[in-house]
Amino acid sequence: MIRALVLGFAQLSDPASRRVVLFGVVGAAAAFIGLFVLVQWLLLGTPLVGLAWVDTAIDVLGGLLVLVAAWILFPGVVAAVSSLVLDRVLDDVERRHYPHLPPPRPPGLLAEVATALRFLAVVVAVNVVALPLYLTLPGLNLAVYYTVNGYLLGREYFELVAIRRLGRRGAADARRAAGLRPFAAGAIIAFLSTVPLLNLFVPVVATAFMAHVYHTMNGRLRPAGRP
Repeated sequence: MIRALVLGFAQLSDPASRRVVLFGVVGAAAAFIGLFVLVQWLLLGTPLVGLAWVDTAIDVLGGLLVLVAAWILFPGVVAAVSSLVLDRVLDDVERRHYPHLPPPRPPGLLAEVATALRFLAVVVAVNVVALPLYLTLPGLNLAVYYTVNGYLLGREYFELVAIRRLGRRGAADARRAAGLRPFAAGAIIAFLSTVPLLNLFVPVVATAFMAHVYHTMNGRLRPAGRP
């Protein structure tokens, strides 16, 4: 798994993979800027109380809430946006390291959009539910965070890779048959996601990392290096 992680970071040397990073960052930034503008437009254009100082406080609070949400959720939104084009990363990984594999099943645009939305919804929903644990269990909150997100990220990235070869049902079956390896890889990804700036590169690194975990786990081929 260590070698798979090293190869995951090495994927950043590919120009197409760096473009995926840029696509995710710009897309997430545009989404939050649009949300901020929309919230401010709605609040400024709608006097909620009728008292100037109260309405001003609400306007400021609304803007601050959007900024806090952006700070917390930005890496997750980057991952969701990037997931629309992560097949390009997988194509390059398999072309470089697993050249004898047959062509994968194309997922289609609707499937890619559905995957992105499911990824974002699951990550946001579970972390919102787990938020009380983060706040009320000092000393254990990191363990809760890495456990919850390790499972989620391991599941999503593993199935993102496996679905191209096995279909959705086959990918889910393969994940369950893989034991703790997807969870262990997901915990590593969760940790990387907490490192500022590095977390912006996580979608590409995690995708390549999990691709190597998946292929070597199945014993089909060992990473062969650049052709």
